Amino acid sequence: MISELSVPLILASSSTSRASILKAAGLAFTAQPARLDETALIESLLASGARPREIADALAEAKTLKVAASAPPEAIVIGADQLLVCEGRILEKPAGRDEAERHLAFLSGKRHELVGGVAAARGGRIVWRHVETARLTMRTMDARFIADYLDQAGPDVYASVGAYHLEGLGPHLMSRIEGDFYSILGLPLLAVLDFLRTQGALRA
Repeated sequence: MISELSVPLILASSSTSRASILKAAGLAFTAQPARLDETALIESLLASGARPREIADALAEAKTLKVAASAPPEAIVIGADQLLVCEGRILEKPAGRDEAERHLAFLSGKRHELVGGVAAARGGRIVWRHVETARLTMRTMDARFIADYLDQAGPDVYASVGAYHLEGLGPHLMSRIEGDFYSILGLPLLAVLDFLRTQGALRA
């Protein structure tokens, strides 16, 4: 089988979107969330002058190493993270309905970037990393539209930066999308598959 792995694969994430991407690609894996204080790490990196690409990369590495510390040495551990950047401001996942409304009102009519980092570890050390940026432009939306969207989308979108899922109702918010679809969903699948092949974990 072209999707059969020769080594154990561990996804260092609780993201249902990332898990769905790997499942749809036919990859067998286990998911093990990395328990990190992401807000504290982002604040520390910002204070040191790190740029969004560096922050996304550092978050992915931290998650990967956290899980890799207890993983079997032959396993490949993959961790990922994503930042939303708009007008120099980084938006994290909304804490609830009110914050989701504020985030969407801020993003309305503007172009933002999704900066995604992914890293892989083997034997407790990082062996691969990748950063990819997508650019999305939201339509101009009034408060009523935003409220109706959140009513229909439900609280699941609070688990995503920007409070939208492109695999769901998210496209109703957009006027333009530039970038890899899988990266926007949270995991650059083509880059991950290529990495797994270079490791001999997938058929070339």
